[in-house]
Amino acid sequence: MKRPARPILLTFALTLAATAPAQAAQPAQAFPAPDRRVADIVSPIWATEADRDRAGEPAQLVRALGIRAGMTVADIGAGSGYHTIRLSPVVGPAGRVIAQDVMESYLSGLRAEIARRKLNNVEVVLGGPADPNLPRASVDRAILVHMYHEIAQPYGLLWNLTDALKPGARVGVVDLDRETQNHGTPPALLKCEFEAVGYRQVSFAELQGGVGYLAVFTPPGPGARPAPGAIRPCKLGR
Repeated sequence: MKRPARPILLTFALTLAATAPAQAAQPAQAFPAPDRRVADIVSPIWATEADRDRAGEPAQLVRALGIRAGMTVADIGAGSGYHTIRLSPVVGPAGRVIAQDVMESYLSGLRAEIARRKLNNVEVVLGGPADPNLPRASVDRAILVHMYHEIAQPYGLLWNLTDALKPGARVGVVDLDRETQNHGTPPALLKCEFEAVGYRQVSFAELQGGVGYLAVFTPPGPGARPAPGAIRPCKLGR
């Protein structure tokens, strides 16, 4: 009498699970609107490169987020590519930088600069207000630098971003402590909006050189991400 082929069936089932298509990103209308002003996108740069270099902004992010060779880093809202260009040699030929933005005009200029510098480990991606459009389970670190206040659908973007993050990933936000319409984000509001999607803040520090603060978050674990309709928008001062 033959034994049932349970190991083969189990292996086949696990293979199917591993190759199953990723869950589709949820659209902006599935999420609540933020209960605060969203700043206009006015420029691909925040401050002059010379001022940011003097402050050591890139090096501070690399140290605080533990960015190293071989990692994949998503520069969300890359703009002119200030951090993208500086992260390329840090992650090295075995790593990758994904320069993402919602403004095609910014990305077209960045593509030309990447080609001029021959940065073969940089990929450019056009995203949407609620979907960063990043490959699933591909990102070790994501940075959002001086742009969080410009995200039209923060709950949707953070919710969809979790699918792109690897286990152990970190998300770092650099911003100024002022109201969103004045191109900053109060730290308490930032923490509330991330936590509303299931993230957890693991560190917060003022960066040197007057370039703002850095808040670092871990993404929600399995089953900890709320349904889009269950998210409750945060208010200033809460």
